[in-house]
Amino acid sequence: MELPRSMAVLVVVFFVLCRDLARSPAMAANQAEGFAFLAVGESATFTFVNRCTDTVWPGVLSNAGSPRLEPTGFELSPGEARAVPAPAGWSGRMWARTGCSQDGATGRLVCATGDCGSGSAECAGAGAAPPATLAEFTLDGTGGLDFYDVSLVDGYNLPVLVETSGGGGSTGPASCAAAGCAADLNAMCPAELRAGGGAACRSACDAFARPEYCCSGAFASPAACRPTAYSQVFKTACPRSYSYAFDDPTSTFTCGGGPDYTVTFCPGATPRSGL
Repeated sequence: MELPRSMAVLVVVFFVLCRDLARSPAMAANQAEGFAFLAVGESATFTFVNRCTDTVWPGVLSNAGSPRLEPTGFELSPGEARAVPAPAGWSGRMWARTGCSQDGATGRLVCATGDCGSGSAECAGAGAAPPATLAEFTLDGTGGLDFYDVSLVDGYNLPVLVETSGGGGSTGPASCAAAGCAADLNAMCPAELRAGGGAACRSACDAFARPEYCCSGAFASPAACRPTAYSQVFKTACPRSYSYAFDDPTSTFTCGGGPDYTVTFCPGATPRSGL
C-alpha cells in the first residue's frame, strides 16, 4: 500500500531524526528545525521575475507566527527569475528594493527605496522602509483559500504584478485573478508625496501622519475612513491595488487549489487589463 505523500514524508523524517539522535543530540536538534518546513509540506512556489531595466533586490518578510522563508532577500538582475518555496499556512509580504549599492566606508548594502536596513541582500526579518509597493499573501486561509493583494498603503516605488498558476476552486470575480499595479505612479505622483528625487511616491499617511489619511484614531473604521484625493490618484491608476487601509472590496483576491504565484517587477504591457 502506498502511503500518502505527507505521511511518507513524516516517516522519513522520523527515521532520519532517530538516526541522528543516536549519533549526536545537537545534530538531531538542527535536523528537526530544518525538517519543520518539510513536515508541513510545500504549499506554494513564488517565482520572482525582474522585467525592470535595472537590478532589483527582492525582500521577503514573514508575518508573526509564520516560518521564515529562505532566502529573505537576494539580488535579481534584469530578465532574471528566481523561485522561492513557501509552506502551507505561510503569510507575509514581498517587495523590491531599488537603487542598491555597497557603501564604500561600511560595506553595507544601502538601497534608495524599499531598504530593509539589514545592510545585506538578506533582510533577515526586517521589513521595507516606505515608500514601497508590497505584495501580501496568506496561504491556506479562511475556507482553505489563499488571499493576496498588492498594496500601495505604504507608498509606491515600482510596478508589481501578482499572477497565479495551477489554482482554482474559489468563486467570484476575484477568483485567482491578477492583482497589481502596472502603472508608473512615480510619473504622476503629487509633488508633496514625491520621495528620493522622484524614485518613489509616498502615501498620504506617511507624508502627513494625519488620522484621516492613516485610518487611525477617530478614523479607525471603514465607515469613518474614506478615500481621499491622494488615495484616489493611486486607485484610478491601479484599480486592482490597495490604495488605503480599508480598500478591501476591490483589492483583496482569493484563489483555491493551492496555486503557485509569479511576482513580476515592472511587468509592462500585459494581456490583462485594468492593472
